[in-house]
Amino acid sequence: MDTRRVLRTTGTVIAAAGLLLSGCTSGSPDVASASAEPSAVPAGLRPYYEQKLSWRDCGVQGFQCSTMKAPLDYANPGSGQDVDIAVARRSATGPGKKLGSLVVNPGGPGGSGIGYLQAYAGIGYPAPVRARYDMVSFDPRGVSRSSPVECLTGPAMDRFTQVDQTPDDQEERAKLVAAFKEFAAACEQRSARILPHVSTVDAARDMDLLRAVLGDEKLNYVGASYGTFLGATYAELFPGRVGRLVLDGAMDPSRPALELNRDQTAGFDTAFRSFAKDCAKQPDCPLGQGTPEAQGQRLKDFFRKLDAQPVPSGDPARPLGESLATTGVIAALYDESAWPHLRQALTDAMNGDGAGLLSLADSYYEREADGKYANLMFANAAVNCLDQPPAFSGPQAVDAALPSFEKASPVFGAGLAWASLNCTYWPVKATGTAGPLKARGAAPIVVVGTTRDPATPYKWAQALAGQLDSGTLLTYDGDGHTAYGRGSDCIDSAINRYLLEGQAPPAGKRC
Repeated sequence: MDTRRVLRTTGTVIAAAGLLLSGCTSGSPDVASASAEPSAVPAGLRPYYEQKLSWRDCGVQGFQCSTMKAPLDYANPGSGQDVDIAVARRSATGPGKKLGSLVVNPGGPGGSGIGYLQAYAGIGYPAPVRARYDMVSFDPRGVSRSSPVECLTGPAMDRFTQVDQTPDDQEERAKLVAAFKEFAAACEQRSARILPHVSTVDAARDMDLLRAVLGDEKLNYVGASYGTFLGATYAELFPGRVGRLVLDGAMDPSRPALELNRDQTAGFDTAFRSFAKDCAKQPDCPLGQGTPEAQGQRLKDFFRKLDAQPVPSGDPARPLGESLATTGVIAALYDESAWPHLRQALTDAMNGDGAGLLSLADSYYEREADGKYANLMFANAAVNCLDQPPAFSGPQAVDAALPSFEKASPVFGAGLAWASLNCTYWPVKATGTAGPLKARGAAPIVVVGTTRDPATPYKWAQALAGQLDSGTLLTYDGDGHTAYGRGSDCIDSAINRYLLEGQAPPAGKRC
């Protein structure tokens, strides 16, 4: 499991109970190839910008769906090689003057925007916002309903998720490398056409097409987690088309993959310490009532026992070993509301029943009861490995970085360091690089950071707000991943005022 990239909001994760996986991604877009104003749309793209969407009933009450065409390769539009972009909306409920469309993205990369809209944003965003905006989302190219990336079969993915990611000897190292190579080769075999064209820059250009075909002069947008990088990339490419942008649980696009992975490792350590302190106050804490350091050592010792001897999980083909258990724990750290579930799952696993932690891991990976996987992990790797060069050149580079990862997190460091090897064997060379995004000339952009966010550390939000010429930082002093719509009246009021009235929070506002 590579936490470097599956950055999703808690709404899409813990609702099902799962989360992250292949890491956060960042990279500097090729600004020169994108025009800043609608009037400057290149001739080859005009047919795409002028297309009309045909809306139909989604089969989910209150929602309509459509399909938008986008060029497979923006450098060669009109070649007959297009991708289908699935779109969904829920019309503004009223009362009040309509403000156009509000496009939302749940993160990932690889998270389904349509699934997020229908399950959460379209019905759970604050009522005043839903009253005046058409709530809109899309599955980015390569994701779910939009020309999806396909890689491993269900049984092969089951095996992949169980591979030991804390190798103890050369044989285990070779098995881990072979697993990453098998994953990459399967993606190339089944998805060669789409793989070179699923970068965040491509998705941002698709988002500008969507803005145009929706009839909006400016893009109004709420992006969570990885969705903040998508939103910031859009602002860099199209600063003159920025409306009201909220970037919640922000990423730092200036940091290369190795630093991002290490930062995120430290973020999960911070989240674990918060969980451990709370756990110690509970009579049923499976890690005892000691310090977070002592509790972390107990958890690490338990992972080692599972490495040597997995426990039954209810699925004979998938006993709970170290890799699945680690994924299950990390999934629950995304949201403090999952802490009771995690306590019970750990208690059960320590008593020989791994079903609870396996369920958390399955929700993180979006594995269905029938053994089929959504394409989250496939799209996640495809986007991440295109957006930046790999964190490591090979196993020896991981060895050199292990001490710094283990310092960042004694519990999770080794596993997350080895998981960062996933892009090393990717069949398509990265097209992006790390670099700051400034979006010069854009309207005010609100960047939201949570002080103890496990997946997107607070310093990333500070960095992004500082990079953006018009960025304003809104701080939530709390736990969990992202802040909007998670129970803070202070955060929600500030963002609602911005979305409805265009008034950004004052600099330095803290909730």
